[in-house]
Amino acid sequence: MKITIIGTGYVGLVTGTCLAETGNDVICVDNNVEKVASMQNGIIPFYEPGLESMFKRNIEQGRLTFTSDLAHGVNESLIIFLALPTPPAEDGSADLSYVIKVSEGIGVCMNDYKIIVNKSTVPVGTTELVRKTIRKYTDTEFDVVSNPEFLREGVAINDFMKPNRIVVGTRSEYAKKVFRELYEPYMRQSDKMIVMDERSAEITKYAANAFLAAKISFMNEISGICEKLGANIEDVRKGIGTDDRIGKQFLYAGIGYGGSCFPKDVLALNKIASDNDCEHEMVESIIKINQAQRKKFVNRIKSFFRGDLAGKTITLWGLSFKPETDDIREAPSIYIIDELSAAGARVVGYDPVAGPFIKSMFGDRVSIADDQYEALTDADALILVTEWSCFRNPNFDTIAGKLKSKVIFDGRNQYDLIKMSELGFNYFSVGRRSVVSNTSIHQLT
Repeated sequence: MKITIIGTGYVGLVTGTCLAETGNDVICVDNNVEKVASMQNGIIPFYEPGLESMFKRNIEQGRLTFTSDLAHGVNESLIIFLALPTPPAEDGSADLSYVIKVSEGIGVCMNDYKIIVNKSTVPVGTTELVRKTIRKYTDTEFDVVSNPEFLREGVAINDFMKPNRIVVGTRSEYAKKVFRELYEPYMRQSDKMIVMDERSAEITKYAANAFLAAKISFMNEISGICEKLGANIEDVRKGIGTDDRIGKQFLYAGIGYGGSCFPKDVLALNKIASDNDCEHEMVESIIKINQAQRKKFVNRIKSFFRGDLAGKTITLWGLSFKPETDDIREAPSIYIIDELSAAGARVVGYDPVAGPFIKSMFGDRVSIADDQYEALTDADALILVTEWSCFRNPNFDTIAGKLKSKVIFDGRNQYDLIKMSELGFNYFSVGRRSVVSNTSIHQLT
């Protein structure tokens, strides 16, 4: 098939590359001329495991091309995917200005029947908005389909190539037929395609992300209860996760969710419910708990140092919002760096790939190390923020030798309490008892 992807951000480029991998001819359109030229030279604009080799292979084989010419992209293809940014406005609503502008451009240049596809997460009713916008500029027939993405950063290639479901929102029988043919290579073992009306497809994405965010926020709230009562959130997680009705995923307590999806989508769902006079107390609570969790974590650090961080050096391991990505959008590290630097601390960070993006954001307020142990030199404490694999089984003798004092704040519960006690660390995690090896040091509550 001939396919055009408008927008070469995370969703657009992964989608385009994976569609090209199964033999489709894919044109990726972006209005950033420099970015287009860079991609034409085989340079991907972000880090995603497994993407680069697939990206370069399909460019070399001529199935994946790039242009800044919208008309060329529209007129050369049957299916036009809109993979455009929908950033949150100040009130939490999704900004649809990019979607509307591109829809106008499609209407102006469309030469024959097209299937226009909303791929990014968009508010309920956006399919109708796109249809009305295009119709203002053309009498040519077209369909608009909602096909939300369910890609997890860090494992996006596998999610696309081996999906657990493909949601298609359309009432067009022809569009259904085309989409079944398009996605057939990804459904060899079983039919994963779920067809519904457009509005149901749009809200399905919001509901999925909000539900997963709710699981995280619930466990974070339970972690606070565990700390107060002397229980262990990790044991609680195992105890409830083995219940098939609950499941094991998204039950890890920590310092809150981040990234490009959960924060934005929960805020948008909250605004949608509010605008339509729907009860949404649970959605509001998800947002409140997530914000409170990282504040509580930072307050614990401040409490340990008796409110005086001036002149202290604090090292952060992990800066991206999750492992295996360079995405720092809504990352907990941003809030932590803001708070620590504002309190007078010197902040040093290390991350396998996200360091340059944090440096660009904070400038002289943060130092970025090239090595995880180098980052610890003469630091007063280590904070584990993102659970990259390289942090899971570190050399604790090296850590102890680099730090001024053996203090670790673990926002991801990576290390064993007994081991940390035996090694003589002052160790503070989430939803578990504190390990205070030096009795003269302030005991946290």
